[in-house]
Amino acid sequence: MPLPSLSLASFRLSALFCASLFLGAGCGSGSGAGNPSSAVAAAPAASQAADDAPPTEQTGGFDGRKALAHVARLTALGTRQAGTPGIVKAQEYILAELKSYGCAVETDDFHADTPAGSLAMKNIVAKIPGERRDIVLLATHYDTKRLENFVGADDGGSSTGVMLELARLLCAKPGKDTVWIAFFDGEEAVNWQWADPDNRYGSRQMAARMAAAGDLKRIKALLLADIVGSKDLRIRRESFSTKSLTNLVWDTARRLGYSKIFVGDQSPIEDDHASFLSRGVPCVDVIDLEIPYWHTTQDTLDKLSARSLAIVGHVFRESIRELERKSR
Repeated sequence: MPLPSLSLASFRLSALFCASLFLGAGCGSGSGAGNPSSAVAAAPAASQAADDAPPTEQTGGFDGRKALAHVARLTALGTRQAGTPGIVKAQEYILAELKSYGCAVETDDFHADTPAGSLAMKNIVAKIPGERRDIVLLATHYDTKRLENFVGADDGGSSTGVMLELARLLCAKPGKDTVWIAFFDGEEAVNWQWADPDNRYGSRQMAARMAAAGDLKRIKALLLADIVGSKDLRIRRESFSTKSLTNLVWDTARRLGYSKIFVGDQSPIEDDHASFLSRGVPCVDVIDLEIPYWHTTQDTLDKLSARSLAIVGHVFRESIRELERKSR
């Protein structure tokens, strides 16, 4: 996950220590294999968190319950670290869901040199053709941090659930702009600390491939989601992001009545959008890094809300429509 302020980093260390004492060897396995008991626990937790989901007629068709159900299924797999058996199950799930929606899907299998050696990684991209060649690129990462028993319900899970639900909507009804939905592998640093180049393996891979193919200039906007499911969701403006695009997303959120969620405070965060920002692509990062359970084993399904997922999905869906109204 991206680099936060020093105060959050200090809190993270103490929280991890407390969580390890409290939870013990709870949710999954360090090898990446799913814990069967987590699948049993996921159902009631998901049901409780889904109770606050707004009706789809209020969210442009986006179903927060469906998005949360995706997160429940992903967390039930256990840890999903890049280059481990656990993430293969997540890849299979994402691919199966996208294909069930009728999405055209491409994958990019590659190896990345990391502090843990060369790791196999896979980017997954759903491509939805539009009337124009301009690409609106939606993105998330689906890998989890290399921590024992870390299931990443919010960090890796929540944004993946949002993107899968958006894929269900968008693949069924293409719009004016071409839309690509990217699921990045290898966002998390292999080492504990976030330090270049040990991070953003998947997004750097995709940005480089698109540049080589001449497709980078087709990207009208990149909308990145990462950590968007908290019951106490509060999303600050990410200050490295492109100001005009950030304004568009925040204006959309305000118009939809979500100004208490998409707030005016600013914070600089290094995330997958940096791989594209550095190449001149307009980007916005939608992320809540104020969560107290960040990078701890307390990042579990019970912390999430279907309402929060629905709000973010609604804002993304309407932001795409706003972008369609704007010519480049």
